[in-house]
Formats: sequence, structure tokens, C-alpha cells
Amino acid sequence: MTKSGPEFTIGVEEEYLLVDKESRSLIIDPPESLMTECEERCGAQVTSELLRSQIEIGTKVCKNVQEAEEDLRRLRRIIIDVAANHGLAPIAASTHPFSRWSEQKQTEKGRYQALTLEMQVAARRLLICGMHVHVGINDDELRIDLMNQMSYFLPHLLALSCSSPFWEGRNTGLKSYRLTVFDALPRTGLPERFVSYAEYERHINILMDAGLIEDATRIWWDLRPSARYPTLETRIMDVCTRLEDTVSLAAMLTCILRMLYRLRSSNQRWRLYTPMLICENRWRAVRYSFDEGLIDLGKGGVVPFEELLDEILSLIWDDAKALGCTEEVGNARHIRTRGTSAHRQLKRYELERAAGSTEEDSLKAVVDMLITDTGQGV
Repeated sequence: MTKSGPEFTIGVEEEYLLVDKESRSLIIDPPESLMTECEERCGAQVTSELLRSQIEIGTKVCKNVQEAEEDLRRLRRIIIDVAANHGLAPIAASTHPFSRWSEQKQTEKGRYQALTLEMQVAARRLLICGMHVHVGINDDELRIDLMNQMSYFLPHLLALSCSSPFWEGRNTGLKSYRLTVFDALPRTGLPERFVSYAEYERHINILMDAGLIEDATRIWWDLRPSARYPTLETRIMDVCTRLEDTVSLAAMLTCILRMLYRLRSSNQRWRLYTPMLICENRWRAVRYSFDEGLIDLGKGGVVPFEELLDEILSLIWDDAKALGCTEEVGNARHIRTRGTSAHRQLKRYELERAAGSTEEDSLKAVVDMLITDTGQGV
């Protein structure tokens, strides 16, 4: 890497759901003192979300993966401790197993009210949580070039992060139901391709000049140039229930971006495939996580995910060494072996049902597991 290359700093945002420990339901109207106490201990690193049962944390700008992990651990612990003072607990899951969106209260902020006024039910049903990873890339043109190439890997990252198999008390049959809810909004899904940053800006300005969006923060693609920071922001992933999984995926995607930059520095690049083919893999990740493999677009056939993961890790191993995160990147194999949060939720539900528990009690047991797993390693 040249001295003028990206620093590959990392910032991670996670959204949590707040549940009542006794009922295991979402808390519809949490006390104002909860957010006040969180803000006193976290400052600007904690914010409210669209619905009052949601809360978001964000790390500082971190030099490396280990620093991001330390900050995430600290922030999770604070939210867990403060919530416990009110008989509540956060769960890092992209959907709640049984609570209903129609029963939730909206946070009273102008930007949220404007969103639901425009988007109506498509916005009001956003009872979903995600995780966003920012990687520092301080060159506008480079961000666009890497965004074009990085799109190929988005389904692979999604497959390893799935945590939303249930919706309003039902097994949806999908490992990431969250994306089917989010995709109802405009300007979502895979990012567009642009030949330059100027072309990207022209497209954004058309929407702004037409009065359709205030700024680029209203672009909600799976991957986008951040409108606030000199970063490339990956948004496709479900929020990971276990902290170690969050860290592993943040490390993995940072190394993929470094690998793509390394190729670029040697006058090489990743082949660009059509959005149609990448969308097919995106759907397979939504439906199956990694259970049924993804398409190897170079070979033109479905390949077991384990083989694809081994190939990616081989491609980025030198980058993981350079960034000092081989252990964190290697932990992606543990996710593949152990299963995502979605796999674990479904397994717990099935075990409870097989043992004779009612459907309601089985779903509550899933919430109990999510509470435990959210605090594991914290």
C-alpha cells in the first residue's frame, strides 16, 4: 500500500430492539429516562430510531478491528445495563419473533414524521434492525470504483449475518425477512453503477432539485458512499446477535475492500457482473442464508457456500495479515459451522415445540436466547 492509499478506518452502527424481560414483548413506550441515561453515558454514540422500541449505537472512528470491537463491547454493555434498570433488555436481532409493527409507537422527531407521511405503511412497518459498517476511503472517485466492484460480495456478507427468520409470530421461511420489509421503500437494494463520482452526484442532484429527497442520506442502497463521512457504507447485513459475528463481518468486508484496492493498484480489478445475477444471489441469501449455496458467477453454477467462503478468505488473507485481523476474519468459518442467529432462533423454536411447549412459549424462549446471545462476550 502506498502512503496515499486509504486508511481503512472502521465505524460500526448497530440497531437493537428493546424487550420487556417479563413478557418478552417489545416495549411500546419506554420511559424517557432510559434514553436520557443512555445519552449521559454514551453521548452522541447512541440515538433513538424510527420506533420507540428501537435504539441505535455507533462506534467512534476506529483505527482497526480490535478498536471497533472494544467500543462495540462498551456500548452494548451500557445499553444492557441501562435497559436492565428499567426491567428491559436489548436484543440484537433484525426482527422480533412475535411483536407486531402495528402496535408500536413512533419516535416524535420531524424527520421520522416526514418519512412516514411520505412512505405511509411502507415506513410504519419498519420494525427491523440492521448493522452498517463504514470503511474510511477518503477519495471520492475511489469510493465509486470500489462500490461498483464490492457489490459482488454483498450477498455473501448477508448470508453470514441473517437474524430475522420470524415476523409477527410466524416462521417466514426466510433467513432474512428484514430485507423484504426494507425493499418496500424506494432507493433500496443493490447500488447503481456509476463511471465517476461526478455522475453519482448528478443523479443525486436530479432527485434533490426535483424536491424528492433532501440529501443523499435518503439513498438507502445496500452499499453507498456515506453522505456524512468519507466512507463507503455497507448496509445489507442483518444486525448480528453475537458480538463476535459483528466483528468478524466488519473485518471481512474491510479486507475485501483492501483486496480490491490492492488489485486496482496493480492495474487489475474484480469483474463486474450484471445486477440481475447479483440480485439472484441476494435473494438466495435472503431465503437460505448459506444453506443452499450461492452462484459462482464465474463458473455459472451454484456452489456450496463453504467453498465460496474459503475462496474469499484465501483472496483476502494477505490483507487480513496487513490489517492485523486474521483471527477475526477466520471466525467467519465459525459462523458457517455454528449457524447464524437465524439458524439458532429456528433451532431453539423447534426444540421447544418438540418438547411440548406452546407456540407462544416457544417464541418467548427464542427471545430469551436472543437476550443471552446479545450479551455474550460483552
